[in-house]
Formats: sequence, C-alpha cells, structure tokens
Amino acid sequence: MRRRWIPLAAVCLAAALPAAASADTVVSVGDSAISGEAGRWAGNTNQAASKTDALGAGAYNDAGGAEATPGCHRSKSAEVHIGDGVKSVNLACSGARTYSRTSDGKWKPGLDFAVSGANKGQARMLEDLARTDPDIKAVVVLIGANDYGFADILETCVTNWITSPSWWKNYCHDDSNMKAMFSASNISAITNNVRAAFTNLKTAMTRAGYNDSQYEILAQTYSAPLPLSGGMRYPESGWSRQSVGGCGAWNADINWARSTVVDTLNNSVKNAVSGMANVQVLDAVGALYGRRLCENTVGVLEEKGVSTWQSAGAVDKTEWVHQIRTVSTIFGPYQLQEDGHPNYWGQLALRNCFRQAYNGGNPTGGSCARGTGLNAKGEPNMGLN
Repeated sequence: MRRRWIPLAAVCLAAALPAAASADTVVSVGDSAISGEAGRWAGNTNQAASKTDALGAGAYNDAGGAEATPGCHRSKSAEVHIGDGVKSVNLACSGARTYSRTSDGKWKPGLDFAVSGANKGQARMLEDLARTDPDIKAVVVLIGANDYGFADILETCVTNWITSPSWWKNYCHDDSNMKAMFSASNISAITNNVRAAFTNLKTAMTRAGYNDSQYEILAQTYSAPLPLSGGMRYPESGWSRQSVGGCGAWNADINWARSTVVDTLNNSVKNAVSGMANVQVLDAVGALYGRRLCENTVGVLEEKGVSTWQSAGAVDKTEWVHQIRTVSTIFGPYQLQEDGHPNYWGQLALRNCFRQAYNGGNPTGGSCARGTGLNAKGEPNMGLN
C-alpha cells in the first residue's frame, strides 16, 4: 500500500506544477539584405582580408559544415538571431525575388509555395515551420530589390564609370534598361508582386493554424548603402573611388541610386503592405547613415589607422557596407554577391534594431537610427524611433 502512494503523490505534484514556458520564435524571410549576405566582413580593407574577417570561411554555413541552400548566404551575423532565449529561423536567401526560380544552377526560393524536388519557396517553408511551432511571434520580411534587378544596377553603374572618362561621362541612370526598370508600369507591377508575396506569407500562417492576433509581420525597408555625392570621400575623377573605396560611380548616378533606386524599392514595400492587417513597417533606410560605403565620416581600416576589425573604436571608424568589387578586382576569399550589402557591423546594427522591434514578443514598427559604440552583445548601438 505504501509503495502505491509514492508514485501517486509524484503524479499529483507534477500535475500541480506549471508547464515549462516555450520560447518565442522569430523568422526572417526575403533576400540578401536580410539573409546575412556580406555578414562575414567587419569593415573594408585593401590589405590582408584577415583584418576584416569576423566570421571566417564558415560564415554562411547554416547546416553544419555547409549551406542548407547553396548560395543563400544565411550568415551567423544575420539580423534575425536576436538571442535572449528567443528562437530564430532564417529562411531568407541571397538573390531571392518575389517568385522562386533557378539562377546559375542554384535554387532561389521566392516568397511563394513553389516545390521543386527537395526545394521549396519561402512561403511554403514558413507554413511547414509554423505547423510545428506554435510560438512564432514575428516574421520580418525584406523583398523586392532583385525584382528590380539590384545586381544589374550595381554592375552597370560601376562598369559605366570605369569605361568612360570624366570629360565624356557615360551615366547608368539614363541607360534604356535602367529607365525600363523604373518606369511607372514596372514599378506598379513589382509593387503588386511584393503585395502578393506578403499575402502568401499571411496565407502560410493561416494554413498553419495561426490567426492575425497571434503574430506580427514586420515589413522592413532597405538601408541606403551609399551617401549622396556630397558625402563621398573620394572625387569622381581619377581611380581612387574604385581602386581604394570600391564605390566607382559618377556623382549623378550616386544621387540617382539614392533618390530613385532606394526610395522606389522602399516605396514599393510600403505601398504593397498598406492596409494589411497585422503588418507594420520597420524602416531601416537610415540605419547605416554615417557608416555607409565611401562616406566621408568613415574609411577603410588603413585610412583610419585601425589594425583589425577588433581594434578599439573600429565600429565607429569603418564602413558598415561591403565594397563593390568588379570581375577584374575580385579575388578570394571575397565573393561578387557580397558587393554593396550591409557587412558584419551593418547586420549586427540591424539585429539590434530588430530586437527592439520584436519588443519582448509584442512586435512594433518604427525607424532604425544609428548610435555610437557597442552594446554588451558586441552590436552597434541603435535606436528605434
């Protein structure tokens, strides 16, 4: 009789104890600007690459010793990994558009429900995840740049600068293919595609059993990678703008890239989600101000007397955007697809901002604003306004 009471008491005690709380989950969806592209490099240098190599050769390995999807570059510094006991899942992929496709032999999952063998679109991946995880609180999304041809824009503008003299400037902003990308009809079409992508994500969550009150979608905007021409630290004539800074482009094209390209990308996001339930905007356009590529407030390591990315004050003296390297200047371990993206510092700055937007499980929108110095987590200090 006594032996029976012991397990019975244990059962009663266990029943009286509260169930262990499960951790919240945050998910990132979209393209290279949120997958963590260029997150290996902390600042820029024209000396030994090891001086800025913060994460090493395995920076993009998100599946043990390899990439789960080759070329997605889901780096360890990606903004979604906010820590503090919050689970994080990075579904974003470098090169992703609103729709899934294969590019150069690599699967690029879009924000759709595509299935191709073992490959899936990001909306389908989100649905599968949500069916097994009841604690998703925030889905942060950044998409649209590749629909506009972001990589082609970079390549064309730099190529035009390299191949034309200062007395006969060949601008990229007036090229016929650039004009077509930013025509009213194309902007409308891409904005509709972006809205459909967000609708797919909401559908994925609904199919998985979620209602709108259980989670929030944060529609993130793109950070401006370059300052306006007045803020550039290299002249547009000569070779230093590209040979030293990795930002070769004519002033008129630089201003066009900021006022037309970046603003159009971000307006497409904002207009696409306008009126959508449980979707808020996380505006990151100014997150890198003062730390942008070739900006006159920062420099490559050797210009600022910084030995390595780990040197005291390096975060405030060096750039948070990776150099734009051309086919003629690229060399290992750098990769062309890293060009022009927020680097290690930039990714951690966006992570800091996103953590604030996660808001302890009650996600909110706002605007990211750069601070100075590092927080206790080794991230650039940021504000959310």
